[in-house]
Amino acid sequence: MNRESARWSATLIAPAFVAGAILLTIVIAALGPSAMVPPLPGPGRQPPYSLDLRPDGHLVVALAAVAVVGGAIGLVAGLYGLRRHAAPDVRRTRLLVAAGCLAAGVLAFLPPVGSADHLNYAAYGRIAVLGLDPYVTVPSAVPHDPVAGAVEEWRNTPSVYGPVATGVQALASWVGGDSVRLTVFVLTLVNAAAFVATALLLHRVTRGDPGRQRRAALLWAVNPLVVYQLAAGMHVDTLAVAFVVAALVVESGVLLGLGIAVKVTVGLVALGPAWRHRRDPRRLLLIAGSATLTVAVAYWLAGPHALDQVLNASKSVSFATPWKLVQRALQAVFDDGAYRAWIQTGSLLLMVVLSWLLLRAGAAGRVGSPPGVPESGAGEARLVALAVVVAWLFATPYALPWYDGLALALLAMVPASTLDWFVVGRMALLSAAYLPARQLDQPPDLSWLVTVVRTQVVPWLLLALTVALVWWAARAGARARTRRA
Repeated sequence: MNRESARWSATLIAPAFVAGAILLTIVIAALGPSAMVPPLPGPGRQPPYSLDLRPDGHLVVALAAVAVVGGAIGLVAGLYGLRRHAAPDVRRTRLLVAAGCLAAGVLAFLPPVGSADHLNYAAYGRIAVLGLDPYVTVPSAVPHDPVAGAVEEWRNTPSVYGPVATGVQALASWVGGDSVRLTVFVLTLVNAAAFVATALLLHRVTRGDPGRQRRAALLWAVNPLVVYQLAAGMHVDTLAVAFVVAALVVESGVLLGLGIAVKVTVGLVALGPAWRHRRDPRRLLLIAGSATLTVAVAYWLAGPHALDQVLNASKSVSFATPWKLVQRALQAVFDDGAYRAWIQTGSLLLMVVLSWLLLRAGAAGRVGSPPGVPESGAGEARLVALAVVVAWLFATPYALPWYDGLALALLAMVPASTLDWFVVGRMALLSAAYLPARQLDQPPDLSWLVTVVRTQVVPWLLLALTVALVWWAARAGARARTRRA
């Protein structure tokens, strides 16, 4: 593509596809209960609001597919055009950030889209308000409760979320009372606030470089995939991302600990500050100590069972990851469960190798910094955090599309690199695999979206993407080593 085509990507294709995808996401939510939007019991005068048109499942799934595919095209066009085109106008970048924040605000007043996880959040908060332990008590144990009884899929699963997430859920339940609708609305407000805070932090941390600011806006604030999965989907990952991004910006162990106490896997980000301050024991002790104390206090208050379900979930294999292919192959030979330790070991080894390769490529200036100009200081911490998180996402046996929000936020904190395309491609594939993530009310003739796309096509495509990432990172590091020699 030449400069003229890059200009078209930046000025025409990207805005049209990005705006269209975000508007489609808003439309899906505004139409009301459907295959994509679980119903919210409660008085209709309470938010979130919708037109309550109850559209056909085929229509809303098709709209979501267009939003995901079109959004991915717009995002890629925008990132490509930014790399090839002239420096962007700072005022237009501010408008992008404002538009993304406005979209998140609008979605806060509409029902969540794509999965039924918010019903689980409401139930766990309700269980806590009732004086029970959400890490032991499952929603089906209180079947006649109007909030716990609304859970669709995790009726027999205790909470897997951290104590800070449970605290937010309990606050929402205290405000919402018997109304699922009002409880979810409080959760959507918190989610929107976290999304907006992250967008503003990323805009601030990239100040002084118009290109990086525009890229940060594209990767988070107006990223149609992020808006769809995290702003409209209302997952706790949004809150966890806000905490760890803030922790990296101000180097706060307390904020890092709060993020971990929302979702324990974001603790991988801690390796960034740890690496940066490896030669400054006092600073390292301060950050690590305050983070550890924050997490310890949160989990102590939550009780002895707060980590039980997290440990169990770590043994699971989700449908769309390449490890599902490995699982099925091993199932043909071994009894159920005999392969779990092998998959866990294999994923850990892949994560270690990929982390090392990405860090080596980063040191060569191929990840997150201009060639020959590796990041240092705060940038170095962000690079290390990014490398480890990306390695984990590509290696973990259990992953869902909204998990990738963390990688995109970290990616927005460092300069552009080839890694952008791998992370964007992965989130697009996983988003296509979970159209929708919700199981109830799906048109029977669309079952192939699960049996073919989610369990066959996407795992193979992600396997190919993972192999390509390993190959690229290995070559980038090897070329730099050759030049130094």
